[in-house]
Amino acid sequence: MNTNLFKNFKNDFPASIVVFFVALPLCLGIALASGAPPFSGMIAGIIGGVIVGAISGSAVGVSGPAAGLAAIVMTAIQSLGYESFLLAVVIGGVIQIVFGIIKAGVIGYYFPSSVIKGMLVGIGLIIILKQIPHFFGYDADPEGDFFFFQVDGSNTFSEIINSINGISLGATLIGAIALAVIILWANVLEKKSKIFTLIQGPFVAVIIGVIYFLVTRNNTALSISAEHLVNVPIPENFDSFLNQFSFPNFGAIGNKEVWITGFTIALVASLETLLCVEATDKIDPRKRVTPTNRELVAQGSGNIISGLIGGLPITQVIVRSSANIQSGGQTKLSAILHGFLLLISVLIIPTVLNMIPLAVLASILLVVGYKLANPKTFKSMFSLGWQQYVPFLITVLLVQYNLLIGIGIGLCIGIIIVLYKSFQNSHFLHIKERDNTYHHVKMDLAEEVTFFNKGAIMRELENIPENTHLEINLLKTRFLDHDIIEIFEDFLDKASNRNISIKLTSKRGVVENPDSFIDFFKSRPKSDLALK
Repeated sequence: MNTNLFKNFKNDFPASIVVFFVALPLCLGIALASGAPPFSGMIAGIIGGVIVGAISGSAVGVSGPAAGLAAIVMTAIQSLGYESFLLAVVIGGVIQIVFGIIKAGVIGYYFPSSVIKGMLVGIGLIIILKQIPHFFGYDADPEGDFFFFQVDGSNTFSEIINSINGISLGATLIGAIALAVIILWANVLEKKSKIFTLIQGPFVAVIIGVIYFLVTRNNTALSISAEHLVNVPIPENFDSFLNQFSFPNFGAIGNKEVWITGFTIALVASLETLLCVEATDKIDPRKRVTPTNRELVAQGSGNIISGLIGGLPITQVIVRSSANIQSGGQTKLSAILHGFLLLISVLIIPTVLNMIPLAVLASILLVVGYKLANPKTFKSMFSLGWQQYVPFLITVLLVQYNLLIGIGIGLCIGIIIVLYKSFQNSHFLHIKERDNTYHHVKMDLAEEVTFFNKGAIMRELENIPENTHLEINLLKTRFLDHDIIEIFEDFLDKASNRNISIKLTSKRGVVENPDSFIDFFKSRPKSDLALK
């Protein structure tokens, strides 16, 4: 491991502990929400931290099992069987590596900022809404189920109503204490002494939660029952520990459905990862840029190893990544250490982990969610104008229903707005002179004019009146689509019939009434960079 990583150990180690406490219930809960063995989520979390963290070029991104893949995983397990599903995970990992080699990671750079911010805020709201029931000790739905329609048969809002009707006093009390400790730690104590920055508030909250469980376990009113605690599988001996691992059914290599599932996992996992990379880079205080192609290779490598030993598919995930950033993580050492902490926890201290109240972990996630969905973000997006806040709000709202659908529709809205602005800004029309008999109109074309601009330019040409001198200025134009050239070519006959004279100005000089626009652009010298 690169020794330079340890330069920020005093920041990365405390952050890794917070990420560990965030990742632990999510690894177990996502496995349950996916219809997979709980240990499979722990495997994915460990591999995502140790293996993917080591290979990745992301400074603060954290990888592990993703809630966005839960529906795909559940369907695949039901139709293929678990061992054949694992083979699909391995195949998906290989495909992701191929994506990285052919440099498909460039796709990540084309997600609009408004959609990325909408995704961050939307996920923040999801975290808050999903953690409210756990905070009150209502744990019917497993941690990690981020879908609107939940695996327990309820939806996000009905679950909150049910939790209010089924409050557990002990869980709510320790959840409130933990939340108060975390807020006090971050806003008051960390400013008093450096010791409070080395020991993170969430870690203290977890310790208090374990102590509370031990002290009140014989108190009927205030005790916390087993269903409100973390539930890590506890093997009886080393052999039973090894029996928790599963292995792919390579005999299903010829099954077409396995390959389709593998490609689906690769595609969705890659898109989720690229989205998370963009979002994580945006909230990284040091604004470092993650190499996306290397990230796809890292994720693919992780998925191959995870599939080979019985783990769930892995992606970079925003909840753990944002918790890492918020806790002061500086390098990828924090992600790697969190993976080792997960490994140590299942090997050595599963009994202690099973004393942690879920309400305490919910309080940690509530703070993470609030920081992602900070009200200041809404204010700043509205100040940027409708072109930014419309796709932002649509993404925020639809992500509550489904992450990929929300991002997809937000992206489409963003593209429509870009096309609309391109339609508006393809050219500038100036009426220089006008009298009763003759007009002088100048059309300045933009730096890049594509087929998206056809409608706007055709409309302006149609509206040019008879007896006009039209000057077309291409001095600033570096790219002119052939579709636009054809529009001008078709306009020549109309111009002749309407007594419209044309002057074409480019870097090559000035041409009066060209016989053919197509011939003019075909005959341009190679050194002329003004046009396509």
